[in-house]
Amino acid sequence: MKLVILDRDGVINQDRDDFVKSTMEWVPIEHSLEAIANLTQAGWRVVVATNQSGIGRGLFDMHALNAMHDKMHRLVNQAGGRIDAVVICPHTANDRCKCRKPEPGMILEIVERFNAKVEGLPMIGDSQRDLEAIHAAGGQPILVRTGKGLKTLAQDSLPPGTRVFDDLYDAAGYLIQHSSST
Repeated sequence: MKLVILDRDGVINQDRDDFVKSTMEWVPIEHSLEAIANLTQAGWRVVVATNQSGIGRGLFDMHALNAMHDKMHRLVNQAGGRIDAVVICPHTANDRCKCRKPEPGMILEIVERFNAKVEGLPMIGDSQRDLEAIHAAGGQPILVRTGKGLKTLAQDSLPPGTRVFDDLYDAAGYLIQHSSST
């Protein structure tokens, strides 16, 4: 099984410094929906792993988050793609949970749920914590320059072996091409 984990904000949809709190604020990044469709059509299972501390901070509730994810699923489906699961961490950094990235808890949950191998498992993110989470689990960190990606790249502290692409569309193209040639 070909499985890829995607961060949400800054990878699939535009990120906001004040949090994405509603369906009106959930705006897809150009070509991200097509990228997920391309992955799906090439036989990849797509799972989203996203920190959503806005819940823990009281900025929005589960109803609002579910509405955002319904919109995401609908738009991805309309583009010809599919998201197989969305795993969230609703906690704040102060909660010190095991699921909030950079901890690998969500990744390990996904690996168990999908009976997948973590070695080489790609995760596409735009932040240092995304990269650290997949690296800690033993997978393949992939950074995109969208969202906080340029800022993350400028920190010059990427985990070893991190691949860097302009956006989700380019990263998906690489994964599809690489998986079909191996």
